[in-house]
Amino acid sequence: TDQLLTMARAAGNGDRKNALKLCRALQERHYNTAGELLGTALFTQFHSDLGLDFETLDELLRGIAAVGELTPRTTDYVSAFGEVLSSKIVAAAFSALGIDSALVDSRECIVTDTAHTRAAPLFEETNERLRKTVQPLLDSGKVPVMGGFIGSTKAGITTTIGRGGSDYSAAIVGAGLGAEKIEIWTDVDGMMTTDPNMCSDARRIKVISFDEAAELAYFGAKVLHPATVLPAVQKNIPVYVLNSRNPSCEGTRITARAPRCRNFFKAIAVKKRITIVDVAAPRMQLAHGFLRGIFEAFDRHRVAVDVVSTSEVSVSLTVESNDSIPALAADLAKLADVKYEGRKAIVCLVGENLRETPGIAARVFGELSDVKIRMISQGASEINLTFVVEEDVVLDVVRRLHKTFFSDLDVEVFA
Repeated sequence: TDQLLTMARAAGNGDRKNALKLCRALQERHYNTAGELLGTALFTQFHSDLGLDFETLDELLRGIAAVGELTPRTTDYVSAFGEVLSSKIVAAAFSALGIDSALVDSRECIVTDTAHTRAAPLFEETNERLRKTVQPLLDSGKVPVMGGFIGSTKAGITTTIGRGGSDYSAAIVGAGLGAEKIEIWTDVDGMMTTDPNMCSDARRIKVISFDEAAELAYFGAKVLHPATVLPAVQKNIPVYVLNSRNPSCEGTRITARAPRCRNFFKAIAVKKRITIVDVAAPRMQLAHGFLRGIFEAFDRHRVAVDVVSTSEVSVSLTVESNDSIPALAADLAKLADVKYEGRKAIVCLVGENLRETPGIAARVFGELSDVKIRMISQGASEINLTFVVEEDVVLDVVRRLHKTFFSDLDVEVFA
């Protein structure tokens, strides 16, 4: 996907030569992979089909370069090629192994709205198409092969559901077909107590609740797309996070209710590249409609809010750092005084019944008594305690908290 987006941007900037060069390199890579998986005889049959797809991509890039503009709709069309091509290769490889598989274009089943590059599934229409298209294949003993990440509007226009959306696609399909379980195969052993790249003694979580997993995914745990567990929650289908490089590992099981745990927290998640936006209106004292005006401004600029903290005369909000913030701040300045600071990080500690457990905040912030805490949020959720620190101290913060709260682990919950 990264290569496809790079060539699309090159074409959009008028660099047709580089875009086509990247396309040819990607084509060669797919030919090599298909050749290794299929063998000479099958690859000879498959070669022309793959070639037609790359001819289409080549023509699309030439068109983008000629126009000199890359729209979200065209971005989706280009980035979808990765899933289309890989699913074709996997289906052919299954056939080569004697597996009775059937290729299904996900765009025929996953129906979304028209918000290109981050489309939302329309579940009623999607479930109906899954029952009509995929269920008969399962009933006949075939193995359907579908690409993740992609869908289409009701009008048949290609869309994508955001980076990392293949996990989400799996959950959508599994829930739509009433699967017994949904397996997400990754390159890690499951969900961990924190990012192993930040803390070398991070441990695997054996079992975790839907709510806890969703909270961790939203606040930076990269194992799952934040929306992955939502379809599973609706149908109460367990989700397993497993490692394709270590298939014997039990991974992490995500269920409606996890067993009680004697540790306060299940995990620590971190979200970097955060900007705090402070909106202060002392004259209005949060008059009726003031908060609505703030959030309408965020909506107009399509900027998502992570953490909110309010006082009598001001509101602080965190957002992912991006190019839209200056324009958003200018819009908010019509309502109140505005300032924003970047290079912050959100730290989120997740565990069950935190609201009902006395002394939790004291233990956390007692451990960090020498750290400048910029924002704190607790109480809105029963399962998380969230705060914001400077990005350059977040590594030390996580290591200290992990040592304090995960030195003695409940063996029923952690591995």
